Amino acid sequence: MTATGMSGFRHPLQRKRYQILGGLLFAIGLPLVIRLAFDPRLILTDNLQITVMAAAVAHVAGYFVYRRLGAFPGVAATGAILPTFALTYGAVFLLIFFFRFDYSRFQAAGSFLMSVSWYFWLGPFTRRRTPYRLAIVPGGQVEQVRSIPRVAWHLLDAPNAPPGRVHGVVVDLRSNLSDDWERFIADCALAGIPVYHVKQIMESLTGRVAIEHLSENTLGSINPNMAYFALKGGLDRLGAAIVLLLLWPLLLLVALAIRLESPGLSMFRQERVGYRGKTFTVYKFRSMRDDVPEAKDAAEREQAITRDRDPRITRFGRFLRRTRIDELPQLLNVLRGEMSWIGPRPEAAVLSRWYQDELPFYRYRHIVKPGITGWAQVNQGHVAEINEVLEKLHYDFYYIKNFSPWLDIVITLRTIRIMLTGFGAR
Repeated sequence: MTATGMSGFRHPLQRKRYQILGGLLFAIGLPLVIRLAFDPRLILTDNLQITVMAAAVAHVAGYFVYRRLGAFPGVAATGAILPTFALTYGAVFLLIFFFRFDYSRFQAAGSFLMSVSWYFWLGPFTRRRTPYRLAIVPGGQVEQVRSIPRVAWHLLDAPNAPPGRVHGVVVDLRSNLSDDWERFIADCALAGIPVYHVKQIMESLTGRVAIEHLSENTLGSINPNMAYFALKGGLDRLGAAIVLLLLWPLLLLVALAIRLESPGLSMFRQERVGYRGKTFTVYKFRSMRDDVPEAKDAAEREQAITRDRDPRITRFGRFLRRTRIDELPQLLNVLRGEMSWIGPRPEAAVLSRWYQDELPFYRYRHIVKPGITGWAQVNQGHVAEINEVLEKLHYDFYYIKNFSPWLDIVITLRTIRIMLTGFGAR
């Protein structure tokens, strides 16, 4: 068996080198040709040469960041293009501005717009030509993957009939496979065809990690990257200090509006469980009234849960929750090292104790600092019931296992979108 049937169908524009080359020719070359059409002598100026080199660096950097972000599930490829290239072009030309190099604004702006346009066109083009297809080796628990949408699943009938035009083979490596199927899997691997364990592909396509046995973490298979953990802590505090300095007038106006709408303090404080299971006081803008009769009579656990159309939420509070502005005071928690910008959301202590009693491995989510936003929040939104919390826990485990700056960038981009749409707010 050869890899020809599996991978020989790839269009040239599906290969990295052709994508980069085409992007550079379109994004850098086209504005350059238009510029030189008016005055060919500009090619000899330092102004244009510096701009072309800087734009090329920004384009290539943007491409690799964009490709890396695409490795995470739930990331709409087209939704990451504009923020990614805005980030790389902005960083490169900020350096040029800082060192006071002269540059061509036309070439810089044109290259940025053409870069974005190229990948907006390239993504749908490549997806139309080769939709994501995976072959399934029968046996074990592979049937569960077929419910995952946006994938063309092909169930194999026999180990001697390899399918064409697939991106990989999915198999339950814990099942009792026949010798023929084991030889088939070995042949696929030798031919360069990716072979995925069913659990691995479930995690990749759903963005969730389900821990079913203690032995799965005995060797620290989902321990976070501690080097990045230390670096992130410093960046978190620096970012929180800068944002607080910039936004303090807005925070004061929000606090005043809360006091004008309903009686009580502008700030809400609550005991929550954080890093390594330690409790701390979290700060939020108050979005609820304290004078709702049914809330006063409710049990402590019920008071900590926010339901759909909760009668305690004020009109201005609903706006604060939808836009996530109510979370901004947690920058004080970040500054104090109790929280991070991104991580599993800290739960109220009373709810955390309840979840720990009901869900195995729940405490493991405290192995990283809790965050203002997180992977579960951008995928699932607000939850309260046990079955929803279990699903949220799987998202938290995925974040811990894939703990990296790349996943944090994905979460940041999706959080911005959520702030504009109000997804998951209650």
